[in-house]
Parts: sequence; structure tokens; C-alpha cells
Amino acid sequence: MVMHIVQDSASLLINSTHWVDSLPLMSWHLPSDVSVLAQLKQTDIGRDIGVWWNHFVKTGQLAAFIAGIVFGYMVKTFTSFG
Repeated sequence: MVMHIVQDSASLLINSTHWVDSLPLMSWHLPSDVSVLAQLKQTDIGRDIGVWWNHFVKTGQLAAFIAGIVFGYMVKTFTSFG
């Protein structure tokens, strides 16, 4: 039974023109809603990064990140042998 499945699969791959021809043609269209494209055009990546960075600094996450790097380096240095 397994041998028949392998042979059928191989013959399907070899004769792929038969099943490809029977597939319905797929058509790709742009979205009919133009507001989606307008929303994509209105995004300002530079402004978004600036807002993110200001929030990152104001909430103390930058200081915590730097302190974590320093603390981790010190722990690694004092606990390593050699």
C-alpha cells in the first residue's frame, strides 16, 4: 500500500501539467478600497521612531538597559574562571 502511494505521488509530480491545467486561474487585484492605500501613504516612519525613542528615554528604559548591560558584564567578569 505504501509503495502505491509513493508511485502515485511520483507520477503526479512527473505529470504535473495535468493537475496544473485543472487549477482555476488566480487573479491578483489591488484592493478596491483606496483608503487603505491612503493610510499607508500617510505614515511617517521618522516621526514614529522619534516618538518611540522619546518614550524609551522618558520612561527610564534606556537607563535600565544600560544598567543591565553593565551589571551583566560585571557578573560575567567576576564569575568566569580564567
